[in-house]
This record gives sequence, structure tokens and C-alpha cells, in this order.
Amino acid sequence: MPTRQNYDPPKCTGPSPVGLILTGGGARAAYQAGVLAGVIELLDPERRPDFCSPFSILCGSSAGALNAAAYACSAHAPHEAVERMLHIWSGLRTGMVYHADPWRLFRTGVRWFSMLAAGWLAPSLRNRQPRSFLDNEPLGRLLEKLLDFDKLAENLESGWLDALAITASGYSTGEHITFYQSGGGIKPWRRSLRRAVPTRIGVDHLLASSAIPFVFPAQAMLVHGHTEWCGDGSMRHLAPISPAIHLGAEKIFVVGTSYRDETHPERRTTDSNFPSVAEIGAHVLASIFQDTVASDFESMERVNRLLALLPPNVLKTQSLRPVSTLAITPSRSLDELAMAHYKQMPRAARTLFNVLGVSSRSGSKTGAALISYLLFEGSYTQALIELGRADSMSRAEEVHAFFKETPG
Repeated sequence: MPTRQNYDPPKCTGPSPVGLILTGGGARAAYQAGVLAGVIELLDPERRPDFCSPFSILCGSSAGALNAAAYACSAHAPHEAVERMLHIWSGLRTGMVYHADPWRLFRTGVRWFSMLAAGWLAPSLRNRQPRSFLDNEPLGRLLEKLLDFDKLAENLESGWLDALAITASGYSTGEHITFYQSGGGIKPWRRSLRRAVPTRIGVDHLLASSAIPFVFPAQAMLVHGHTEWCGDGSMRHLAPISPAIHLGAEKIFVVGTSYRDETHPERRTTDSNFPSVAEIGAHVLASIFQDTVASDFESMERVNRLLALLPPNVLKTQSLRPVSTLAITPSRSLDELAMAHYKQMPRAARTLFNVLGVSSRSGSKTGAALISYLLFEGSYTQALIELGRADSMSRAEEVHAFFKETPG
């Protein structure tokens, strides 16, 4: 059997190209690494050296964009790709994502307070307003260190991968911008408040896609010759499946980070007190990361049923095509899981969140949803990985049935 070093990679795209869609969710995205590890293990338990990635098109937004890029850079070796993702998420610390030391948090707090309290009196304060609540500069350094974008280009050229798409939201135009890099031949598309931009993916695209409003700073991106300030790609993302379809996917595999769907809140309360900042913030983040894939799936199923009524010779003349789907989402509440590991967060960050209304006291665990997005600590991310892997394994029959036509 040839080793990967001297093995001439085949074209891995099967008869039904599979698009992988990774949604947003901050620290919750560690769950996606666990799901992918489980899927790869199910499809290739023997770890064959010529095993092709089951995903030929990768699409990500927010933290899901980071996972998509990490996998894409190692798509030539799927087992190594997921092992690397598991290693990164398992060893994560809050300070590796955003500055959590007392001095920086205190300085940011003072700047926000000064702007809100006296900005109307002193224009100079407004000119020096803070760009975000937290500074994710450490995340940029971490991504530069870990991701090999030259290898991404090689994977696209050699056929290990067809395309990588990263979605961000433009503050200037209000458009969702899908930055994509492909092996060639894919023309950019444009729809209402959505456009695609071919480019060479880099760290800036990932920081733009994961720039949670107010939490992390917006990122300046060059789009058709002008500067577009971009924020989190999950905001108002009403068609998360669309980029994969445009890039040629005929099957869609989605890994979400929301327990159940947007119609079933993870936690209900009968507390009549005025909501804390942490509770309001959690609601805002849940709205940003609202899983709209479910409604997209429903629309796709309606189209599939209509297409099934067409004779084969007529179907070939249509621009539409049937698309099969499979989604895996958490089987338990991630709010509860996060609060079980809350004390692992650095003391300074924990103090700040306590001031905002987060409480881990028995019988009064408020702000849990907020923490589930921002708790970048190894004990929590490892628990998410274990949950993701278990959820994949529990649906082994569905996974095998979904990928039966793909290479492997």
C-alpha cells in the first residue's frame, strides 16, 4: 500500500459531491470537531492511507468557519485533519482566544464607561471609542500559527477538495458576503443581500466571519475595490445552505451547535425579575447564532418533492436539482454543560461576567447561555467533543446511508 508521501492523490469528488456546512456558536464549535471525528471514524475505521475526505465542499460561518478552514487545510488526510482539530480544541484556553488578564479587561471597561458616561461632552472620547467588548488579537496569532493556507491551495489544485467558502456579514452594505476559494471554474453569484467573492482565503476572512457583534471587533475586508467592515457571518444568515449548492454540492451535511431548534428554547424561567445584562446578552447571541438551517431544509424538501414529480428527461433541462440532507446537532443542552465548567474560566473574566449577571450558584444559574458561547476552556471543549462524537456514533446507520455513494 503506498504511503501518503508518495501516493498520487486521485480526484476525490464522487458522483454526488457532499457539502459540509458548519454553523456558528463560539466555543460551542468544539462540538463540531467531535462530530467530524465520529463521522470519519465510522466511514474509515481501518484508517486506509488512500481514504478520501467524504466532504468535497466546505462552508463555514463564525466559529464554524474556523473549523471549516482547519479541515480544508488538511483535507488530503481526513484522519489527521480531525485529530488536529481535536488537539486544538482540547488544549484551548480563554487567553488563547481573547485577552482575559485583569489589566486589559479593566482598561476596556474604563473606556466603555468613559464613552457612555462622558462621550456626549467630549468628542475626543467618541473618536477613541473601544471597538469591542473583548480583544481577540490572540485568536489571530493562533490561526496564523496553526493554519497552512498554502496547503489549502494544494488540496484544491490536487482534487482533495473542490471549494472552501467562508461567510461574513457586511456592516456597510448589509450583505452576506461569501468568500470562496476553489479549484477553478466556479463563477461568483449574487442574490438579494447576498454575494459571492472569489479570493484566496486567509486569517482575515476567518476573523471577519467570527467577529461577534460588540464582543469581538469588526474586520476590514477588500470587496471589489472598496473596504467593507465585516462582522459575524451568522447574523441574519437566512440561506446557510445556499453557498454549498452554488459550489456544486448535491448532498448537504450540517453540523449545528444548537440544542433542538430555534422554536424550542434551551432554558425557560419563571423568574419575574428584570433580566440581567448576561441574560439579555445570551438572548442576543442566541438570535445571532439562530439555527436557520431547519427552515432551509424545509424549503429544500419542498423543492425536492416538486422535482420528484418531473419526468427524468424534463428534469435534465432544469437548473434545479434534488439535494439530500443530513444534520447532526447536540442531543443535550450546552447551557448546562457550560456552567459545569464555568469555574475553569480565568478569575478576571469570571469576575467580569459575574458583574454582568452570570451566576453559578445552585438553583440560580443565570447567564449560562452566554457562557456556553464564550467559555474557551479545555475541560468544556473536551466535554463538547465527547458529546459530538457520541452523537455521531448514535446515528451510525444514518451516516453510513447518507455517504454510501461517496468515495472512501
